Amino acid sequence: MATEPKDENEDLEQYDSIMPVDAPFEDGFNMKTIWATLFVGLVMLPGAIYLGLVTGQSMAGASEWVTIILFLEIAKRSFVRLKTQEVLVIYWVAGGLLGIGVRLGSTALVYGGPFGALVWDQYLIQSPAAEGLAKYIPDWVVPPIDSPVYAERTFINAVWVKPVAILFAVLLLINTAKLALGYVMFRITSDIEQLPFPLAPVQARGATALAETSAKQEGWKWRVFSTGTCIGLVWGLLYVVVPTLSSIFLTDTVQILPIPWIDFTAEIKTILPAALFGIATDLGHLVIGFVLPFWVVVGSFTGAVLGNLVLNPILYKAEILTRWSPGMTAIPAAISNRFDFWLSFGIGTSFVIAVTGFYMVIKALLEQRRVQRETGEHTVSVSLEDLPEGRSDMGMFYPLVLWTLATVGFIILCQFLVPEFHWGWLVFFGFIYTPISSYIGARMIGLTGSPYGADIPYLREAAIFLSGYQGVAVWFAPLPLHDHGLAVRTYKQMELTKTKFVSYIKLTALTMVVIFIFSFVFWEFIWRLGPIPSSTYYFVQTFWPFDATMQT
Repeated sequence: MATEPKDENEDLEQYDSIMPVDAPFEDGFNMKTIWATLFVGLVMLPGAIYLGLVTGQSMAGASEWVTIILFLEIAKRSFVRLKTQEVLVIYWVAGGLLGIGVRLGSTALVYGGPFGALVWDQYLIQSPAAEGLAKYIPDWVVPPIDSPVYAERTFINAVWVKPVAILFAVLLLINTAKLALGYVMFRITSDIEQLPFPLAPVQARGATALAETSAKQEGWKWRVFSTGTCIGLVWGLLYVVVPTLSSIFLTDTVQILPIPWIDFTAEIKTILPAALFGIATDLGHLVIGFVLPFWVVVGSFTGAVLGNLVLNPILYKAEILTRWSPGMTAIPAAISNRFDFWLSFGIGTSFVIAVTGFYMVIKALLEQRRVQRETGEHTVSVSLEDLPEGRSDMGMFYPLVLWTLATVGFIILCQFLVPEFHWGWLVFFGFIYTPISSYIGARMIGLTGSPYGADIPYLREAAIFLSGYQGVAVWFAPLPLHDHGLAVRTYKQMELTKTKFVSYIKLTALTMVVIFIFSFVFWEFIWRLGPIPSSTYYFVQTFWPFDATMQT
């Protein structure tokens, strides 16, 4: 399933084959990008909102390519060619518009921009789980429980000014910090450590394949892309379309394959107590296995089998997994096992990854200094002179200053909203935990393509309890607790496709404004159609009560 083991030189040749080595870096942001952004906001966003409410799934991943293909066809008929750089920027514009919006303390995943979080908040304050707490939820999160906006189901009211202003401020600060610290992490993991980034060539090759069709120079990349598209269409028809349409036209939902997995956990309780066993029905997991390095797949599979099927029964017999009980399905069993053992194990794993990464960075820098002293040559790209020409690089000092200012902004905002919460915790989150977590995530993406291990579970909750704060407001405060390492994916793909990094800054600014406007328009319309959740939206009606219970 995975690619066979290969050496580092083959990886470098694989990267070089994406774009010609002598190709210049170009800016992919222009009027075509702006039109694509408006298309996604007007056409794709309402579909993403509806799909999230009904199935809990995001259109991100499919909508990007749909947008690109549509614009390619329009461009062909207008005798206009889309460059690889423009294709990649349009891809990330679509992904940025359809991802999870900014949330304040929410445990639910709500797609469709920041106003989706406000729809969740209006449900939370009215939910049975929040009974007794509703009056303590601050008005900068959601209007008071006795406000008429809940009966009217509208955002067009002065009581929403505070929550909307806070959301916009958080959106601005988090994007600034992501761009700045993400760039620093990219420089460390890609230029200094020179990690392989196994999944980066996938989307980069997709962009080049579509750009080839725009230039009428279809090659093997386009054939592979077309084949994958057809497979995805058939699978999506069975996996998503059939359940969605059946829930609308029939009394019972028809699922050809259970979503998101076939669960055998309860059936093996007598043979393997506390073990977790299921088969994922999402074809994406199988496809990713063809791309990841061979030993990453082997290690992931071995770790999953040993952890879920071997260690869990042993830990249960050793009376370490005490919360598990026979008959539990995968989710309750995973939660109970996580609290008993795997939570602390994950924290230790994250610590090992961080220490290993710091050691490798220091080792690379010392090796570079030694080689430069002996031969006068550079082994890693540390200074601006060592970096590819035209990539829009800057000195590390400037993004670090920008990230520092954004983090200070978060601290000031939190102190303004919750002055009783000690500022020392905010400093720890912003200036100690966030950069460490971001580096772990960036390094894992560079090694495996996944940010696994970057997050210490329930750190936020533990810090609030340890702080001694007695109140509700801090649970909704925008604490500076983030993983900005995910941004290295975008920077790496832009490097592979010879796209200037300044394009990333422009597209982030554009999507931030567009998503805020269109999120308001469509969530206002959908909320006015009927209450959320309701029987019309199967997924949120099923899971939001559970999420509300977990949050409260």
